[in-house]
Amino acid sequence: MPVTASIMDDDDAVRWAVRLDAGPLDEAEQAALDAWIAADEQRAGALLRAEATLAYLDRGRALAPLQHEEAEPYEEEAPPRFGRRLFLVGGALGGICAAGLGGFMLWPGQDEGGLPARGQEIATIRGEVRRVPLADGSFASLNTASRIEVAMGQGRRRVRLDQGEVWFQVAHDRTRPFVVEAGDVRVQAVGTAFSVRLRNGGADVLVTEGAVETWVVGRESQRTRLAAGSRGFVSGAALRTEVAQAPEAVDRALAWRVGDIALNGEPLSHAVAEINRYNERQLVIGDPALAREPLVGYFRTNDPENFARAVAAMMGGHVRSEGRTIRIER
Repeated sequence: MPVTASIMDDDDAVRWAVRLDAGPLDEAEQAALDAWIAADEQRAGALLRAEATLAYLDRGRALAPLQHEEAEPYEEEAPPRFGRRLFLVGGALGGICAAGLGGFMLWPGQDEGGLPARGQEIATIRGEVRRVPLADGSFASLNTASRIEVAMGQGRRRVRLDQGEVWFQVAHDRTRPFVVEAGDVRVQAVGTAFSVRLRNGGADVLVTEGAVETWVVGRESQRTRLAAGSRGFVSGAALRTEVAQAPEAVDRALAWRVGDIALNGEPLSHAVAEINRYNERQLVIGDPALAREPLVGYFRTNDPENFARAVAAMMGGHVRSEGRTIRIER
């Protein structure tokens, strides 16, 4: 792509990011956005970077005193039974699929109250980060190797996180709770922005705007509230959720939205484990002492070889490539 065209696309991406931040698009605006993305496969990434940058710059608003409306209590229900799944095809949405924002299916059905429901199954492969609009005007940004199932009804909005990590921008709707299910963990929001990462035994929850409530199935009365700039690990094995107010740490943890990993003293072993999530070529640390060395900086998630070279230069080591393995050694 010519440089001038790339600059114009970046400018358009910033304008779309600002517009999306202001609230849900109307039908004409959504059609215009779909057409703009479908015209060039690189525009989806430009929009994602612009939105992440806007989120970083908007930290002051996120940390301001909250005037947050409470959602109606959410009652656990059995998952809805859906009919035969149908592929979504045609029109602007078909263009989005071609541009890398698709890959989801819709299926008809009803929720437990007999209300119409729309379902989406959305997944990313290793190394892929994708931002997808949901039927209610919300957006989901899926990290590498992640999968969700979404069911929208007139009385509730439900997202099941089957694997990976997702950052949600939730459209405000006080009458329909937006609840993410991650194993036995539940996270409820009205209109806010937060991420959920599924882990063994629980889920990491990070809030970038507004506030959420979390709990574990079977302990619905023991809810924990997380406000903007805070994070917590929610687990059925713990009697209570420890919440840390750490806006800078939240920002760093969500750097994957623009293709980065942000480190501030974490050990090299942590950085290697994170970068390996995105790549077929795997990093290996050849020295246990080296694995414990702290690391600071921003690195691209999709470039393990340059990461290894940078680490080796900083820590007095060397890099050895062995097929699909990149070894970092003293």
